[in-house]
Amino acid sequence: MATERYNPRDAEPRWQAKWSEAGVFVTDNNDKREKYYVLEMFPYPSGRIHMGHVRNYAMGDVVARYKRARGYSVLHPMGWDAFGMPAENAAMQNKVHPKEWTYQNIATMRGQLKSMGLSLDWSREFATCDVEYYHRQQYLFLDMMEKGLVYRKQSKVNWDPVDQTVLANEQVIDGRGWRSGALVEQRDLVQWFFKITDFSQDLLDALDTLDQWPEKVRLMQKNWIGRSEGLSLRWEIASGAPAGHSEVTVYTTRPDTLFGASFLAIAADHPLAKAISENNAEVAAFCDECRRAGTSLAALETAEKKGMDTGVKVRHPFDASWELPVYIANFVLMDYGTGAIFGCPSGDQRDLDFARKYHLPIVPVVMPADGDAATFTIGDTAYDGDGVMINSRFLDGMSTMEAFETVAGRLSDTLLGNAPQGERKVNFRLRDWGISRQRYWGCPIPVIHCEACGVVPVPKKDLPVKLPDDVTFDVPGNPLDRHATWRHVACPECGKDARRETDTMDTFVDSSWYFARFTAPREDLPTVPAIADHWLPVDQYIGGIEHAILHLLYSRFFTRAMRETGHVSVKEPFKGLFTQGMVVHETYRLGTGNSGQWVAPADIRIEEIEGGRRATLLTSGEEVTIGSIEKMSKSKKNVVDPDDIIASYGADTARFFVLSDSPPDRDVIWSEAGVEGAHRFVQRVWRLISEAADVLSKTQPTPAKEGEALAISQITHRTLRAVQGDLDKLSFNKAIARIYELVNALATPLTTVAAGKADAAYVAAVRDAAGILVQLVAPMTPHLAEECWQAIGGEGLVANAAWPTFDPDLVVENDVVLPVQINGKKRAELTIARDADQNAVQAAVLALDAVKAALNGQPPKKVIVVPLRIVNIVV
Repeated sequence: MATERYNPRDAEPRWQAKWSEAGVFVTDNNDKREKYYVLEMFPYPSGRIHMGHVRNYAMGDVVARYKRARGYSVLHPMGWDAFGMPAENAAMQNKVHPKEWTYQNIATMRGQLKSMGLSLDWSREFATCDVEYYHRQQYLFLDMMEKGLVYRKQSKVNWDPVDQTVLANEQVIDGRGWRSGALVEQRDLVQWFFKITDFSQDLLDALDTLDQWPEKVRLMQKNWIGRSEGLSLRWEIASGAPAGHSEVTVYTTRPDTLFGASFLAIAADHPLAKAISENNAEVAAFCDECRRAGTSLAALETAEKKGMDTGVKVRHPFDASWELPVYIANFVLMDYGTGAIFGCPSGDQRDLDFARKYHLPIVPVVMPADGDAATFTIGDTAYDGDGVMINSRFLDGMSTMEAFETVAGRLSDTLLGNAPQGERKVNFRLRDWGISRQRYWGCPIPVIHCEACGVVPVPKKDLPVKLPDDVTFDVPGNPLDRHATWRHVACPECGKDARRETDTMDTFVDSSWYFARFTAPREDLPTVPAIADHWLPVDQYIGGIEHAILHLLYSRFFTRAMRETGHVSVKEPFKGLFTQGMVVHETYRLGTGNSGQWVAPADIRIEEIEGGRRATLLTSGEEVTIGSIEKMSKSKKNVVDPDDIIASYGADTARFFVLSDSPPDRDVIWSEAGVEGAHRFVQRVWRLISEAADVLSKTQPTPAKEGEALAISQITHRTLRAVQGDLDKLSFNKAIARIYELVNALATPLTTVAAGKADAAYVAAVRDAAGILVQLVAPMTPHLAEECWQAIGGEGLVANAAWPTFDPDLVVENDVVLPVQINGKKRAELTIARDADQNAVQAAVLALDAVKAALNGQPPKKVIVVPLRIVNIVV
């Protein structure tokens, strides 16, 4: 019978309204079922969602719907990471208040996300710029302050003189601010810090317990924490130093390479460098140049290595007659180690490049274990591995580990002055988290500065410290510093005139505990510990790899801090972590050169021509060059608006495509052909189900155990079992591939039923199969599933239906594949009935071509059949 096409414009809003009216996705904290907390990294409300959001939230939604069907009490909330500089920039550019800009964007993006049909508990929604949220964040700050996890100190910062704010190291690019492009200055400012270093070892050790995290993310965090065991080593200054400077202390993890040392290098902010700068204009200028450069690891690795000889000489710890020059170098930072290193060019590539540039000695001191000391040399690449010591006097012939222990032991027993010259030390690369930001649109730091009492915490009864609305952005800088009344307040302790802290918190703070707030978002305290402990840790966290270090590390620290202050009992916030790939797209340019104007996909027509594809402008027919496939970005115009896709094809098509095209941890290439293919699948499922619906809706689902319909039930239940396993492993694309195969297998049976040509048992088996198919697609295409479920007479909403159970008798494979070994080496495989007896197996094996060739007409010496496992033949 003919049927209407599936109309997502009608079906999708209709089912979304029914889910909302029934409160299907509202989670009850008192639900006694086993919990499952699934969370996608919440978005920044920049204006509109993009296809990356569609993929991220579609993945999380599949997990949430699947786990709900499996009988879990599922928490799947949504909120907004809403503070930050973009809102202030918009305020300056568009003459609009950051709050107005932010909440307008939230309203737009909320509507877009709702149009996707996500199974979110919107009753728990909040934005981090809500007063109710940052009120509780201030509460946490005060608790952490009381526990000694917050402190204030003078610190060197990257200062953007145009945006007039502190920049993180990673925001300094080629010495300039990432937004303003202004030359960055180094300033000493008093900053607020969280003592994340108190947990360095614990944060490192606990990575081993996160076995549901990607190994690459754990490794990135391990490297960021950067634990090293080494030696704190004092070098005696021999000459050239200003008065009051008698030694330089370095931290090294390779004391075994001391006899390869050819220089010391100190940071531009090292006390010795500062002392020299006072009377040496050239050195002072070089130090200023170093301070303006980016200080991120990436910047240091790629920047040209520069140095300046200070004229200072130090004595080698094992040879008083051996003096080494001290350089100021742009790749040494005061914040890491002691701000000084010794350079062994043969064992470190950076030191080697530096030594070649400044014509310093290069002495190989470690060679591979199988090397020849007489011929081993260092070419363009340093040898930084373990091996055997050479050119190292009393260390020669030792392993690097033996040499490490020998040097550490000797220098620990050697006095320089009244203290050992060397001391074993464990060092961490991780530094305390500076959270002060000189901007308006952030969470105010709840402290008051009083000349009489010093730094005074705002009493909790006086929280929240609200941002004032009456601010202006007509000049750069922090409007809180210029506000006529907001910063002026009475001291809570003595009552005298005092001033509020005008720095606001780094927005990473906002996202470091939101997952805990979601568990009880309307309560007065930041958390209800019993409720938070019930839901945490998040069972499945989904987001981009770009957050692998800072956001995840800060969240891990914050959870520990909340544990110390009694707000949670767990240590780790995220049990399972999944990092999805990006959505990428072809790029298009007018003309054939690299200077042509970028063109949006919506503005072109692509045609298949002999030998490839041709792109032309829709308006003029002008030829457009098809470029490389890259991450979707506004600058290259290779973006696709989710609203356009949903309007044209429906949300289910968009969801199905981003889930099906590639493994979820890899990039998905957006293509019109791929979307059209997903749309055809949606339409095909609806056509097959709806045409048979009249018959199926009057039939009880009963899988077949014999007869003509047995094959239908077998493939359906085997697919159910396989898809269940795929979803447990987040292998969405594999699950979808199996669903495609199932639809192909059910096409003829459904058509047969629709034509009225099947008996009752056959129809019952097809009804069972159709119901299972609908439930399998429900997590991916929930609106289509509801429409089909209703058509075949399913009870209630499929969103509330329990996951189907496969019949064990139907998933047993009839055939088994046995590897066949000849004289211990695998030569063939035999596919045979599972219940075949030993004689039948032996006969079938001997009939295989590979076995015949090996026997060459001779009988085998022995045939050993291990039932259902393997066949061994001895010839």
